[in-house]
Amino acid sequence: MSNFTTFTHFYENWLEQLHKLVNQLSSAPRPPSSPDQHHHLVQLVHQVMCHYAEYYKLKAQATERDAVSVLTAPWASSLERSLHWIAGWRPTTAFHLVYTESSIRFESHIVDILRGLRTGDLGDLSPSQFRRVSELQCETVKEENAITEELSEWQDGASEVIGECGDEFEKKIGRLISVIKRADDLRLKTVQKVVELLTPQQAVEFLIGAAELQFGIRGWGINHDRKRTNF
Repeated sequence: MSNFTTFTHFYENWLEQLHKLVNQLSSAPRPPSSPDQHHHLVQLVHQVMCHYAEYYKLKAQATERDAVSVLTAPWASSLERSLHWIAGWRPTTAFHLVYTESSIRFESHIVDILRGLRTGDLGDLSPSQFRRVSELQCETVKEENAITEELSEWQDGASEVIGECGDEFEKKIGRLISVIKRADDLRLKTVQKVVELLTPQQAVEFLIGAAELQFGIRGWGINHDRKRTNF
């Protein structure tokens, strides 16, 4: 069994477990009405974050074995690959998700909010939370641009890799490995920082939204690929 057949199986199992975790998030009482329920939300968020960390740990190992294959993301559908930024989702997507979820929930509770009632959900972000989200977004954009530039420089010299062997070849592949790992580190770090600035209830809603977006794009992409291969 090839390395990427193994990783694909891992990814499919990982997604299945993510589905189960999201079901637990969705069924958890919100807002929490007791310390026990609050602690339960905190534990669920921790479990999901550990699950994401496990994915990036295994992906880093796959990258070290075959960085070029990781860059082509053979485990993803063609739709997913078309939306990829360096073999995965663009980190700044997290902020667009926060703003979208916040806007939707704010509009649905606007009458209560105008009456001074607090909902405690993503539609009820405080000014300091919005400020921190904006700051994080700016920081993440800068890091994204720096990594994109590094990959571009690598690609400019990619033709030199053909026919090379020995130390020079290993150095170029090593640089690609570094770029992919930096991109994945930024993805995980971005989610971690967003979750940290949210309340447990808001973090649960954010993680549900992120997972549902991932599931939706993957499901649509797989169906599209199946239809295309039937022609």
